[in-house]
Amino acid sequence: MTSNESKFYMRSIGTFKHNITHIRQRFDWDCGIACILMILSETHRKEFYDDFSRICLEEGFGQSTWTIDLCYLLKRFHIKHRMYTSSQAANNRCHSKEIVDRVRNRFTNAPYNGIKVMDGVLSTKQLTAHVVTAGPAIALVDAALLSCDWCKHNSLQSEFRRIFGGIYQGHYIVVVGWSAGKLLYHNPARKHQLCATTLKRLHAARSAPGTDYDVILIYCP
Repeated sequence: MTSNESKFYMRSIGTFKHNITHIRQRFDWDCGIACILMILSETHRKEFYDDFSRICLEEGFGQSTWTIDLCYLLKRFHIKHRMYTSSQAANNRCHSKEIVDRVRNRFTNAPYNGIKVMDGVLSTKQLTAHVVTAGPAIALVDAALLSCDWCKHNSLQSEFRRIFGGIYQGHYIVVVGWSAGKLLYHNPARKHQLCATTLKRLHAARSAPGTDYDVILIYCP
């Protein structure tokens, strides 16, 4: 879908939303896992909860989940998906050689495990076009730059951060829909189920240094 086609389509649909179960993260490190749990069926979600420690141990990420780790979890539960990233490696903010090597190996082995990783930046408009035509998307953002237009969560902090800068706060969200010119998303750090933001604000949050523009597109059956 071209840029002009996606603009026309988004204007024409009005309101659209994928219905998923909102899951809150339980720890300060598991936002990505919470996003995976939102995507899973009820049966697979229960399986993950029941064997949480074992699955995390088998996947090998401990309390440091990277976007490629989320892809392996999706593959484990037979969820069709595709990842886009500007860097198939742990970025330079990571200072642990063990983590750098582990992430590199996961990227290297991804094709042999049926995991599709695409080099390149998926624009926020392309992300939106996917959401309204094919399925949800899990996006890595700088949490300090993302604010909700409905509940006003983080609005003041994000404005200060935009103007004065600050420390990167990596966080995963699930983009699920479009309404009245705004993107709808689930934030696993929040209690309420749905948030909304503009394309411009989401673009700023997902293009911040440290995100590598990571996004996982989910394809609904």
